[in-house]
Amino acid sequence: MNRSGESGQKAGEERLSTLMNNVNAIRAVSSAVEGTLGPKGLDTMLVDEDGEVIVTNDGVTILEKMEVKHPAARMLIKIATAQQDKVGDGTTTATILASSLVQEGAAQVHRGVPVSQVIAGIRKGIEFSLSHLQEISIPIQGLDDPNLARVAYIASRENQDICNLVMEGCHLVGYEQLLQEDWRLSDLVYPYEGEESEVFEGVLLARMPLSKQMPTRLKDPLILILEDGFAPEEIDEEALGTEIGFQRFLDNKEAFKYNLQKIADLGVSLIVCQRSCDPIAEEFCIDRGITVLHRVPKAELVRLADHVGAKPIKRMGLNKSSMELTELLGQAEQLRTDDRTGRVRIERGRGKATATILVGAATAEVVGERGRIARDAASSVQAAVKGGIVAGGGSAEMGICRGLESRRAGIQGLEGYGVEAVLAALQKPMGQMMANAGFNPLEKLEEVRSAQRLAGSTFIGLDYSTGKVQDLLEPGIIDPALVKYYALKAAAEVAESILRIHTVIRMKSYSESQE
Repeated sequence: MNRSGESGQKAGEERLSTLMNNVNAIRAVSSAVEGTLGPKGLDTMLVDEDGEVIVTNDGVTILEKMEVKHPAARMLIKIATAQQDKVGDGTTTATILASSLVQEGAAQVHRGVPVSQVIAGIRKGIEFSLSHLQEISIPIQGLDDPNLARVAYIASRENQDICNLVMEGCHLVGYEQLLQEDWRLSDLVYPYEGEESEVFEGVLLARMPLSKQMPTRLKDPLILILEDGFAPEEIDEEALGTEIGFQRFLDNKEAFKYNLQKIADLGVSLIVCQRSCDPIAEEFCIDRGITVLHRVPKAELVRLADHVGAKPIKRMGLNKSSMELTELLGQAEQLRTDDRTGRVRIERGRGKATATILVGAATAEVVGERGRIARDAASSVQAAVKGGIVAGGGSAEMGICRGLESRRAGIQGLEGYGVEAVLAALQKPMGQMMANAGFNPLEKLEEVRSAQRLAGSTFIGLDYSTGKVQDLLEPGIIDPALVKYYALKAAAEVAESILRIHTVIRMKSYSESQE
């Protein structure tokens, strides 16, 4: 063999070595969450060096908390996190699909199929899968659709109380709100240790009135919201040292005092501000029975403003006329303060409907997991409203697999090997659930495949309690189609990225690069 041939062989071996190293790292991450998948999945205990313990079944929590150093493994975790950010559920499925795609794709490369051809085949297979998934999904017909309650129940891991909380929250916010792209039902879930679970119409703020002398209960409060501090306009320190600057400082204080009286005359009884409150304003509000909540995070401020129908203003906005300010005020039915927990409820505002879903438990460990379950359920319900439902338990993926098998016959050339990688990956979720339930995946997968083919339905699947193959729509074993959609999409993205990696090179550290 000549020198160039030896060099090419060595380069090829190095590429395969890098690929297999990445595959092993991906497999290790996937194995950490595989045992949690499905109705018979078990919990994972996470322990840090200080002895803090988290017991959870939540895939994204496991992935985010586990110690990972390998760069390819970190890529997989980032994709799972992106799945969580997009739809709030399905991270374990996305991780298992991605791991399977990488492993199957790597196996084809190891056989001699060029990486580019494998990736092209994976793209075709995923494109068909996403299209077919949309075709087989069934839309949700309003909040009273029984399929929606079943989605909540399954995503709640059959905790009926959490399911009820989430569905009650849905009815309070309304169907149209659930369809909003930039709004998430899961953001309304608040887990609290030692609390009773409940849902109420309104906003919960983890803030107390600025002074104990301020009212802790208000009836029909008029509400002023400031995206700023409740204080006079500020003067630059340098300008303050000049005569003109000092005079402006005095003028601002006088204007602020005038504005305070104007606010009181308007009947404002609650002021919520993003920054701190000036002592003059604090004393004024105490004397007139006005409650002030300060240092409220912007996200909570915006949510409150939407609910009470207020328009947030900067401190300069206080110079507006009384008529103009009146149009910026919000109103709610009541404010209640809980001294024990240090929180304030502002209930039944006149603006957009919202809800607060309180999830309680006796201990911090339990309440943390119940909160994660409730957020998953809320995310799944919203995803079902947006994109409809498909069969659960891996049955939808098996149905897509059957469709892709027929498509595979028409794909010529080496790209077909990439399609085969997708076919294998689509069977992985159901196979893993079967293994977690104690069944033989090879046997049961073939049973489901044959039954689906005979019935011509993707809703034929396995009852993981009995091991019987049945129609899953009748008992309501269903999943949101969007969760499956984004899991497949995310898995394909990370698989393609990892399969493309030629070699791994350590970068210079920041200190080294400065030398």
